[in-house]
Amino acid sequence: MIPPTIMIQGSSNKERYFNFCNSGKNVPLFLQPWWMNAVCKAKDWWEVFLYEENDEIKGVFICNIVKKTGLKMIIQPQLTQYNGIWLDYGNELSDNDKIHFEKKAIGNLLVQLNDFGFDYFNQNFPLNFVNWLPFYWQKFSQTTRYTYQLTGINNPEACFEKFSYAKKKQIRKAQKELTVSTKMSAEDFYVHLTAYQTSRRQKMIYSDSFFMNLYNSCKSKNQGEIIAVIDSKSVVHAALFIVWDNLTGYNLISTIHPDYKNSGASTLVVFEAIKYLSDKVQTFDFEGSMDAGIENSFSQFATVQLPYFSIKKYNSLTARALFPIFKL
Repeated sequence: MIPPTIMIQGSSNKERYFNFCNSGKNVPLFLQPWWMNAVCKAKDWWEVFLYEENDEIKGVFICNIVKKTGLKMIIQPQLTQYNGIWLDYGNELSDNDKIHFEKKAIGNLLVQLNDFGFDYFNQNFPLNFVNWLPFYWQKFSQTTRYTYQLTGINNPEACFEKFSYAKKKQIRKAQKELTVSTKMSAEDFYVHLTAYQTSRRQKMIYSDSFFMNLYNSCKSKNQGEIIAVIDSKSVVHAALFIVWDNLTGYNLISTIHPDYKNSGASTLVVFEAIKYLSDKVQTFDFEGSMDAGIENSFSQFATVQLPYFSIKKYNSLTARALFPIFKL
């Protein structure tokens, strides 16, 4: 039997979750309340469900809520690699005890999700979420996706030696003509990114106000920075917007000057980002892609390929019928 979630009178889930995240727990960046406030349309457009044991939060389920044409949809916010479930395992558990805990916690959180109700569900889950069986039992479907991580970045030069010959050659070439800068403004970064997307005949999927809000939120937490590589005339060849938590840095957004695609800047800026993060985190996440060309590039940085789950469910015939229109 699934134990009931214990609630504290007069305190909302979000308030208690905020306090939980501030208590020293290593809750990942994309599950933090301040991140969700920044990437969701309004503060009340995301929800958190809590699983507790002995008045202590042991599991959370973060959801971004979007309402469209009368449908309640739970989907990924923009620029957010994952949401979903994060569990606090506490002391080391045996394999059997870990599975038992996961079934209780995930089962409880799914009861709350179903009570909340939804027409369509599509979320990516954190890398350490590996037991999706409780979702399978409730008729959800799952697709495995991949990201790429480089560990041990506290020693950037050792990382460099593991890069492919091609990546090292590109970096050495670019270092002769380009230098690193952290002085690029958020406004200039967005303009640069828009030009890059236009050169690829792609539309921007988020507004300048959305980006500025996220940028300012990250800067206020000292968990975000723009890394650029520039030439002698201060022309930006490439830039990254990186973000990080206590354990991992993320290559959130990259932009390349359309006229300097062959300058080696796109490779150099990654190495400069790794160096910048080397005293902050142990791991750099390239924010993986299923694109063959991007995978080939990321793998040449001596990365490890890591799977994560994308879990989906249609809970209404209307949502399924609108799939071709909204690409749900």
